[in-house]
Amino acid sequence: MTTAPGLTFGAVVRRSRRRLPLLGASGLLGMLSLLALPLALANAVDTAVAGRGAGTWIAVAAALVLLGVVSDLVDAYAETTCAADAAAWLRTGMVRRMLGISHRIREFETGDLVARTSGGTADAAHAGPGLVGAAAAVLPPIGGLAMLLWLHWTLAIAFAVGLVLVALVLRLFAKQTAAAAIAYQRVQGGMAARLTEAIGGRRTIAAAGTEDAETDRVLSELPALAEHGRASWKAVAAAGGRAAFAGPLATVGVLAVAGFQVGAGNLSAGEVLAAVQYAMIGAGLGSLTGVIGSLARAKAAVARLAEVHAVPVVEYGESELPAGNGRLELRSVTVQGEAGPILEDVSLIVPGGAVAAVVGASGSGKSALAAVAARLRDPDRGEVLLDGVRLDRLSRAALRDGVGIATERPTLAGETLADAMGPGRPRAAVLAAAAAVGAHAFAERLPRGYDTPLESVPMSGGEAQRIGLARAWRAERLLILDDATAALDAVSELRIAEALAASGRTRIVATHKAQVAEQADVVIWLHEGRVRGTGEHQALWTEPAYREVFHR
Repeated sequence: MTTAPGLTFGAVVRRSRRRLPLLGASGLLGMLSLLALPLALANAVDTAVAGRGAGTWIAVAAALVLLGVVSDLVDAYAETTCAADAAAWLRTGMVRRMLGISHRIREFETGDLVARTSGGTADAAHAGPGLVGAAAAVLPPIGGLAMLLWLHWTLAIAFAVGLVLVALVLRLFAKQTAAAAIAYQRVQGGMAARLTEAIGGRRTIAAAGTEDAETDRVLSELPALAEHGRASWKAVAAAGGRAAFAGPLATVGVLAVAGFQVGAGNLSAGEVLAAVQYAMIGAGLGSLTGVIGSLARAKAAVARLAEVHAVPVVEYGESELPAGNGRLELRSVTVQGEAGPILEDVSLIVPGGAVAAVVGASGSGKSALAAVAARLRDPDRGEVLLDGVRLDRLSRAALRDGVGIATERPTLAGETLADAMGPGRPRAAVLAAAAAVGAHAFAERLPRGYDTPLESVPMSGGEAQRIGLARAWRAERLLILDDATAALDAVSELRIAEALAASGRTRIVATHKAQVAEQADVVIWLHEGRVRGTGEHQALWTEPAYREVFHR
């Protein structure tokens, strides 16, 4: 596995680059109209005071107001479409990443991943618009300062003093908001994870009568969530309180200086009006706090998405399988778990076309061996070869055409039953696989047969296993059954074994049934992650510890 280039805030912004110019242009026009409006009103006042007609300047002011409205509409359209496109891209990337990181998806809770993929991507998608909005929000203070400097340099100095205080308020607000946003999203993800677990185990919870206890467990961090939410609102309130001091201070300072300049004959009544409006526009914190809050949430969300993107994905090679009959070889394979090795220095050979039963007590490493043989995970050390070619050097198509796996509790997906049995495969291949595993009669009894929507298919554990077997049946060289027939009756299991034998493929069967091990060509006996013995079932049966495996 290798680590792909990680997701960054800049990458999300670059994704929005096609619409950001429109967003920037509309924001710029809106700011220019906002800055020009006080000047137009000032001229209207001065011409009216002088006894000249103010109609022209009133018309200019009306046009500037209309331009501002149009800019806001374009702004809203560009921001919405920009965020929607980025969110779709982020969700697609998250789904691909989650499906591509194999066993390491277990590092994240399912509900937490759903929260990141839904709400997290929506917040992160505003990175581009938020950045443009922040840039646009800086224009009023800069423009106001420039216009005040144009009116009189003393006004600019008075405004600049107040602007420093405004900048300090915003800096503190950004820091507090960012911390609260990421804490809120993490707690929210944890609650979503526990809710997903509870929904999955709802029958067990109902049977045990522990609904109240489970509700308390799911919502155990609700106080923490509320606390982080309050922290966000406290930051907004604190910023508002400080702004109530800093903003008006800048405006009052400009107004006081303007009064002196009027007395000195340096400013007209209209220019004083314009100066006050520029001071109010430049010192206003309403739009800035909103933009900073959106940016903080976007940054926090991108950071959480990046944690998933940082997990190495499974990489495939370009090799194809040579002519062969499915010979499987493990060379000094070690698989590490959180508490130690799951498999340790396992070396074995399964001849092509043979049936190898993998047995052992719970936790002995049977499922881990099945996973590395199917390349659902790579060993931390060692090699796995099929017909002499390392699995990690095979192309994706060669690997998935050559190797298949069916499990005890298959996860079924697709629109219809046929999709679940053979996604993307011709109907004839689906029918052949269903017949081989004994699922054809079950499918034919359904109202719409193989075209029955999957969610409408009533199925027992055994029927679900048959569907999983049918899906894995495409494997041409090696088929791995990880307790995949545990819910089937003995007759059905025998028929499937006969169909497998007729196919000539190599089979790895992880099982806890003595009769399955007895029918295998070779038994691989695992104990605490190591191969304790190999050979025929009857030969191993003489050891009491081996017999104990099937009696637990």
